[in-house]
Amino acid sequence: MNYHVMTLFPELIENTFNHSITGRAMENGIVTLNTVNIRDYAQNKTKHVDDYIYGGGSGMLIQAEPVWLCYQDLISKIQDENFKVLYMSPRGKTFNQKMANELAELDNVIFLCGHYEGIDERAIELINPEYVSIGDFVLTGGELPSLLMMDAITRQISGVLGSDDSAIDESFYNGLLEYPQYTRPAVYEGLEVPSVLLSGNHKLIEQWRHEKALEITKEHRPDLYKKYMESDNFDSE
Repeated sequence: MNYHVMTLFPELIENTFNHSITGRAMENGIVTLNTVNIRDYAQNKTKHVDDYIYGGGSGMLIQAEPVWLCYQDLISKIQDENFKVLYMSPRGKTFNQKMANELAELDNVIFLCGHYEGIDERAIELINPEYVSIGDFVLTGGELPSLLMMDAITRQISGVLGSDDSAIDESFYNGLLEYPQYTRPAVYEGLEVPSVLLSGNHKLIEQWRHEKALEITKEHRPDLYKKYMESDNFDSE
């Protein structure tokens, strides 16, 4: 997987992505990160990329030209048709685990990060990205959502986690929230680890975990529980 991020703040992406699981994935050659500074494509001496909004309004807007030139240069270097361009926007579908799984199958994912009041609509029309939202709230720019998505996508790539089973057992992978987990000591502050987890009986453990996942999902996310009970996952059990 090769990530490409078009941004005005490449250091924000790089400094965050270089740590923990994503950082190790990059060190092991499983993923790559290419940040491209939109400001480098500004066609003026001061390298400014924003201007006032036609028709009035508060704030500044990123101009179309540097964004379009940046994109053209980037795709000329990728030379691969197996990619998607994602643009963070309230217009988009809400990012979820299914989308993360699908994106993990690609060779290249390009993130276009807006800032200030956004990007001139003409650049968006020329690039024609896929709109994606991470929720019904407003952020300063697209950098944090891009990092969030890259983290979720990276976890689905084979070899990133210590065991590929780690991703399978997590919340949302099979439509349910994750079951409770415990580690040593067996008793802490009077609270005991459920005895079934100490039994060594893997069939009973799997059954207990599934039952707990159902209980937790029903209590905290009844919408997911209803969807799961109506799904092929439930029918196949």
